[in-house]
Amino acid sequence: MTAPPLDAVRRCHGVLNALHSTVYFTPYLDKELAAYGIDDPMAAYLAGRAAPMGPVGAGPVTATFYSFHHDLVARHVPRVWDLAAPETVWAARLRAADATLRRALGDRAVDGPEVAEAAELALRAAEGCRRPGRPLYAAHADRPVPGEPHLALWYAATLLREHRGDGHVAALDGAGLDGLEALVSHSASGEGMPKEIVMTKRGWTEEDWAAAEERLRGRGLMAADGTLTPQGRRLRRDLEETTDRMDLAPYERLGARDTGRLTELADGLVGEAARSGVFPPVLLGFFTGRDHTDKHSGGGTGGGTGNDAEGTPR
Repeated sequence: MTAPPLDAVRRCHGVLNALHSTVYFTPYLDKELAAYGIDDPMAAYLAGRAAPMGPVGAGPVTATFYSFHHDLVARHVPRVWDLAAPETVWAARLRAADATLRRALGDRAVDGPEVAEAAELALRAAEGCRRPGRPLYAAHADRPVPGEPHLALWYAATLLREHRGDGHVAALDGAGLDGLEALVSHSASGEGMPKEIVMTKRGWTEEDWAAAEERLRGRGLMAADGTLTPQGRRLRRDLEETTDRMDLAPYERLGARDTGRLTELADGLVGEAARSGVFPPVLLGFFTGRDHTDKHSGGGTGGGTGNDAEGTPR
């Protein structure tokens, strides 16, 4: 079996991450958890993603999510577990994924052969993931595979996303970038989320951001105007290439041909989700590789790297 090249690994991850991320842009999880008293959208996000780890405290969530201010995390965790047990939250997240995919794709596509084929391929890729050193992936991998093909696909995309994300966190830490420096440099690279979106979702202040920029300038990674220096651009490129290598195993298991087929199928589904209006217009380019002012554009091959340490703006 021929292993895919690293750029193919990144493309496949990009569209799977976009498919997974649809759940962040619909109201279903917030509504599900509001019934239990979790009525803050940030609390719902933290609980939904952390639930597979069990009733953990703020420390493990800050450690694994990486780019969130600890005070923001501690505002909601572990209080959320007093309102809804992790098992309850996970079940709510699956219901939210079901409602999201049915809205984004339509019942006919959800129950169609392309979704079933994509689910089979994505689950096979996930069999190549590795638990050691991957805490968020490992926690999700302990969950049973949902029986419905569209939820199995969303679950497999989540496994692959968290597997890559755990590796990316290791790469960031190895490069000496803390969570905020990762956000600032990613945004400055042109590949990450715009600062104005990041600042509303991670708990950092303008003073925090300015201090991180100054630290990056002190390392020769950022210029006075806030753009990355050649050294900074090289570091960001090296980080993504390191993450690609650390993320190769699932796609090696799948092989080059089936990785390409999974990319094709997921790309078509992301395009359908984009046409349904699930993604906010300002973020279409990040998730689809298309002009993010065109709300009716179809899917591309993923505009952003989608490593959640720096990526999805929720």
